[in-house]
Amino acid sequence: RIAAGVHGHGEPVVLLHGTPSSSLIWREVGRRLAEAGLKIHVFDLLGFGLSERPHDPQVDTSISGQVAILQEMLRHWGLERFHLVAHDIGGGVAQRFGVFHPDRLKSLTMIDVVSFDSYPSERTRRQMEQGLEALIKAPDADHRSHFRDWLLSAVHHKQRFEDGSLETYLDYISGPIGQASLFQHQVRHYDPFHTLEIADKLSDLGRVPVQLIWGAEDAWQVPDWAQKLQAAIPGAKLTILDDCGHFAPEDQPEWIAELIRQFIQSG
Repeated sequence: RIAAGVHGHGEPVVLLHGTPSSSLIWREVGRRLAEAGLKIHVFDLLGFGLSERPHDPQVDTSISGQVAILQEMLRHWGLERFHLVAHDIGGGVAQRFGVFHPDRLKSLTMIDVVSFDSYPSERTRRQMEQGLEALIKAPDADHRSHFRDWLLSAVHHKQRFEDGSLETYLDYISGPIGQASLFQHQVRHYDPFHTLEIADKLSDLGRVPVQLIWGAEDAWQVPDWAQKLQAAIPGAKLTILDDCGHFAPEDQPEWIAELIRQFIQSG
C-alpha cells in the first residue's frame, strides 16, 4: 500500500522525497507548481510517511528497492515520459532510475541529494558503528527529543519549522510503529553502495536537462557534493540558495518552485 496523490493539470512532474521525510516536504512546492500549470505526482516511499511499513525485514526499502516502487507508480499513473524532481535519498533513486532510463526523463531536478559516498553523515555513521540498539529501544520522549534536534539541524528557518510541520515529521518516525520503522526501513539502508555503483554512469544523465539546487547551509550534504555532482553530469546547472539548509523545500519553497517551473517550462 502506497500513499499517493495527483494535483493539477499540465506537464507531468513526479516528486521524490528523502529521509527522514515523506511527501509532506513537497506540500508548498507542489501546490505552487500545480498552480503554475503542472500536473504533480507525489507518493510516500515504501516504509515512509503514510505508506505501508512492511514487517518483513526481507522487504527491500533501500534506494535500489525504491526504484522498483517508482516504476510501479509510473505504471499506475500511466506515465512514460515526465519531469523528475528529487530530494535527499530520493536523489539516489532518481540517479539509479535516470542512468538506466534517460529516455523517459524530460528533465531532472535534484535538490540537496545524496551521491557517491556522501552519506550517511559523520554523526549518523558514528551511531551506526556504535550500534543502533540503544536508539531503537529508546523511550518515546527521548527518541522524539533526539530526532527533533536532528531535524532542526536540517533547516535554516528553525522557528518557522518548529511552529509548522516539525511535529508531523516526528509523528511519522515515532511511536511503536514509526520508531521501529525508521531504523528498519530508513537508517538500516544508509549505504552508499547504491550511489557508488552507478557513479561512473552519471555522465549518461547528460542526455537529459539536469539542474541541481542546493542550500548554502546544508550541513547534511554540504555544497562541496553539489560541485562534484555537477562536474560528473555534462551540462548540469547548479543554483546555491542562501538562507537555506538541507530541507530546502521547507526553507525556500517559493524560490525552489520558481526554479523548477522555469526549468521545465523554458525547456
